[in-house]
Amino acid sequence: MGTFDERRIFEEWVAVHGRDCPSRTVIEVLANKWALYVLGAIRRYERPMRFSELRRLLDGITQKMLTQTLRALERDGLIRRDVYPTVPPRVEYGLTPLGVDVGKLTNAVAEWAVENVDQIFAARSAFDDKAAEAAQPL
Repeated sequence: MGTFDERRIFEEWVAVHGRDCPSRTVIEVLANKWALYVLGAIRRYERPMRFSELRRLLDGITQKMLTQTLRALERDGLIRRDVYPTVPPRVEYGLTPLGVDVGKLTNAVAEWAVENVDQIFAARSAFDDKAAEAAQPL
């Protein structure tokens, strides 16, 4: 580390993003693709949703993964789980105020992905072509 500013920037980075920083656990939940999709689905429909609705809507998610994702989001206070005393019990999942707030971020990520998918695919293709050329024997 050269200058004082570089050292300070490094120390600030480690304090906020280091192994022991509690925010890492929050980022780990939000970085899960299924968490983003679950939050997005509930936000998009603007109403609480049942497990079976989410399962049908989220193509490719397993029952186990949906259960784990819902539990993680509920544990972090991003969604609420409402159980209604019917036979069989009816369970719905809705966003908490914190979940609505994080939806602003997740929506921005989703919009960015849609807007830039063509550029990303072009970059992937160019990278793969370059890697394939490099792998050819001389």
